[in-house]
Amino acid sequence: MNKFFSAFLLIVFCRLFFLPMAFAQESAEEPGLNPEPIPPRFSLEELQQFARVFEQVRQNYVENFSDAELLDMAIEGMLSRLDPHSQLLDQEERELIEDTSDGIFYGVGLELTIREGELMVITPIDNSPAQRAGIKPGDIIIEVDGQSLWGLSLSESLEIMDGEPDSELTIMVVRDDQPKPFELSLTRERIAMESIYAKTVTEDIGYIRVRQFQRNSGEEFNKKLQSLIEDHSHITGLILDLRNNPGGVLPAAIEISDAFISEGLIVSTRGRSANSNLEFFASPETLAPTIPLVVLINQGSASASEIVAGALQDHKRAIIIGDISFGKGSVQNVVPIDDRRAIKLTTALYYTPSGRSIQAQGIFPDISVLDGEITYQDTGIKISEDDLFQHLENENENAPQFLGFRETLSDIEDLQLAQALAFLKGLAIYQR
Repeated sequence: MNKFFSAFLLIVFCRLFFLPMAFAQESAEEPGLNPEPIPPRFSLEELQQFARVFEQVRQNYVENFSDAELLDMAIEGMLSRLDPHSQLLDQEERELIEDTSDGIFYGVGLELTIREGELMVITPIDNSPAQRAGIKPGDIIIEVDGQSLWGLSLSESLEIMDGEPDSELTIMVVRDDQPKPFELSLTRERIAMESIYAKTVTEDIGYIRVRQFQRNSGEEFNKKLQSLIEDHSHITGLILDLRNNPGGVLPAAIEISDAFISEGLIVSTRGRSANSNLEFFASPETLAPTIPLVVLINQGSASASEIVAGALQDHKRAIIIGDISFGKGSVQNVVPIDDRRAIKLTTALYYTPSGRSIQAQGIFPDISVLDGEITYQDTGIKISEDDLFQHLENENENAPQFLGFRETLSDIEDLQLAQALAFLKGLAIYQR
């Protein structure tokens, strides 16, 4: 073994041996991480094997890379083999995560993941270039500006999709119900997303849409729910729309669940570290403990959305309507490894109050309604007894006038929303 190789082996050994200690010191206060370093378990022979491969690549690979670049590739390779959500982050990617948590970022507005080597859309973000272009959950992006994404990691794919605001990119999309791939042109823009939207869909049914779970989403949700209840005292039901919500920060999901649950477990996390085994409970201060509630989910509902839907379903506090959710039931922590880079590491799994794991399974709706649109047919010809010649008049001139179901839904084309509204309307009539 030459002098250089021996020196290199010593450097690598020192880096690998002391890294767990440095890692623990950096991350001791992070939730879900073990503050105690775990001693390395690799043998000298395994370390020598890594060093030999490193040296072969360093000297003989067709292109030249620095030692630092090769070590980064080794780290990226290790993390990418763990799961689709663990990755090495550079400074820009770290800042992007922070911005996304605050609801402000640049891009085309897609939540993405890697599935079997393909870049798959979890959901387009509301009112983003991607949503306006018609991108749907489950779409596969195979090319960006003519460059293939096959086999790339998530961070590599995002780097290719990244660009300056107002610049254009062309993506090639594969969709299950389309006979062949098709192209879409998108313009990158600044996306400032308001996470909570509230209104009434009828006089007595309230509607709250949660687009993403940001840092302030819990507080914002409680304010809008309180206003909805106070301004419409005759509300007989609520619809909580979590469709195409990619998730976000855990505290917001807990706060929103707590608005409807007055006691008991909301969610728990379990991992290898003692600090990863956490439980979060509801508080007695509950804004809407009894109002009938329907939660809408679909394949684009992920992570924090599934936490809320699972908690409300297990507590029998809501009826879940829609499609099976995405199934992202893992917890990630962002941990600095130096002043430039960090790793996003999966440290635990989420569990609903009954102990169900969301991971790779999702939340199953109580009433399955696939995505679709309602088409209303008006022939223009309406004939009833009242139209017949010499019909008898109703002797009760003050007969009650009932609002028909058709008129109630006449401006709603969303099939899942219409089913939620019909359920709550029927429940209110039954309770009366």
